[in-house]
Amino acid sequence: MTLQLHAFDTPNGRKISVALEEMGLPYDVHIVDITKNEQFDPAFLAISPNNKIPAIVDPEGPGGRPISVFESGAILIYLAEKTGRFWPREPAAHVATMEWLMFQMGGFGPIPGQVHHFIALDSETDRRYGLERFMTETRRLYSVMDKRLAQHAFFAGAEPTIADFAIVGWAWRHPRHKVDLADYAHVKRWYDTMMARPAVARGFAVPLRRG
Repeated sequence: MTLQLHAFDTPNGRKISVALEEMGLPYDVHIVDITKNEQFDPAFLAISPNNKIPAIVDPEGPGGRPISVFESGAILIYLAEKTGRFWPREPAAHVATMEWLMFQMGGFGPIPGQVHHFIALDSETDRRYGLERFMTETRRLYSVMDKRLAQHAFFAGAEPTIADFAIVGWAWRHPRHKVDLADYAHVKRWYDTMMARPAVARGFAVPLRRG
């Protein structure tokens, strides 16, 4: 049966649309317009109690019963376990996938997200400290990724995993957090490779806004 993707056009929403396309799972999009506070609607809160997108509903969850899943990292793991794809069973690659997924969830997402916040402020005084702090840390995270990708084609090794889907959603916004990928040659090589994958392109092309 068809899954439901409840999302908006954000890095976290795109992580899941990319994963669904890569895994070949049928899904319907239910747009949750966070610019209109639709994430606070009771119907959405019933499947995402932290009022954050994305969330999914799987009509054929464990035991064939419907299940909803919120938090993008949990969704990626759920989908990977459901399909057995992009979720290596070889122990070292499995651990690496978990490490880099958590790297994204804990750092390469929250930190550039702060850049997005401060860069939009009107007050130069308010912007200055926040941008200096969070842009410095964002660039450090890109350096960490660049060093990893100097030795591996993808974050967990030779093949893409859900960790790559998680990270590419945020790397997609590099212009917004004022990072030139030319400064990180290995990240750029990886990013260009990911964005050239047909399923990734489809995942980014899925309409996640109305109109």
